[in-house]
Amino acid sequence: MQLSPSELILNADKSIYHLNLLPEDIAETIITVGDPDRVSDVSSFFDTIELKKGKREFHTHTGTLNGKRISVISTGIGTDNIDIVFNELDALVNIDFETRTLKPKRTVLDIVRIGTSGAIRSDIPINSFLMSEYAMGFDGLLHFYDSESVQEPEVSKAFVAHTNWSPNKSLPYVVKYDESLGKKLFSNRIRLGVTVTNIGFYGPQSRVLRLKLGDNDLQDKLASFEYKGIKITNLEMETSGIYGLAKLLGHRAVSMNCILANRANGEFSSNPAESVKELIKYTLEKLTTS
Repeated sequence: MQLSPSELILNADKSIYHLNLLPEDIAETIITVGDPDRVSDVSSFFDTIELKKGKREFHTHTGTLNGKRISVISTGIGTDNIDIVFNELDALVNIDFETRTLKPKRTVLDIVRIGTSGAIRSDIPINSFLMSEYAMGFDGLLHFYDSESVQEPEVSKAFVAHTNWSPNKSLPYVVKYDESLGKKLFSNRIRLGVTVTNIGFYGPQSRVLRLKLGDNDLQDKLASFEYKGIKITNLEMETSGIYGLAKLLGHRAVSMNCILANRANGEFSSNPAESVKELIKYTLEKLTTS
C-alpha cells in the first residue's frame, strides 16, 4: 500500500516533515533529550560530528563515539511531541520515501531517553540516576493506537482501584521497558523504578501555585500505591509515550532519569547541570564500551 502525501508528509528536499531529516541522517542508536540546548551537551562528548540539523524544537546531531555511530535528538516536552518524533524516526528507517511504501526488512532502533525527573519517595536521593522499568501514562496517547498487546493491564487496574481514579480522566496505561537494552545500561549506580508520565508540570504533578487541585491527595495516593512489588518512584512527561510507541513500532527503548527534585522532602538539586552531565557521560559510556 502506498502512503498518501497527507499521511507521509515530506518537505521539498524529501526530508521528513517535522524533524527535517533524511534517512541517512540518523544512526540506529538514538538518544532523546527534551531540551534542544541539551543536544550539544550530549554531542560534545562525540569523537566526530557529521551532521547538525534543527527545525522548531527538534534539533539533531549525529556523530561517532568510540567507533559507534549515534544520533541525539531533542523532543521538546510532552508525549504529543513524542508521538511526532517516534513516528518520524520509524518512518526514516522503515518507509521507502521514493515509493511511499513500507520496506520489506524492518530496522530496529535503540532509543535512550536522558531526562530529568522528580522523585516522590523520600528514600530516593537528589542527583541519583533512575531507570524506568515501567512507565504509567496519564497522557492518553496510547489509547489512540491499537495498543493492548504492549500494555500491563493488571497494574493499571490495581492503580485505578487504589486511587479511585475519576472516570472523567484518561485511563492510565502501563508499559514495560526493553529488558535487553536496560541490561546493557544497568549497573549498581542505577535504581530501577516506576515512572508516571504526566500531561503537565504543575497541576498534573500536584504542584500548587495559585490554582486549586482537583485531587489534593493524588501525590499521596501515588506514593502509597503498591502492586506485586511495583511502587511508583518518580514523575516526568515523556516516558510512557516513548515506551508505548517503541514497543508498537518494534524498537527498543529505555528511559534514564536524573533525579533533580524530591517532592516528598521538598528538595531540589543545587547543581542540576552537573548531575545531568554525569548521566550523559554514564549513558554514553554504557552504549559505546559495553
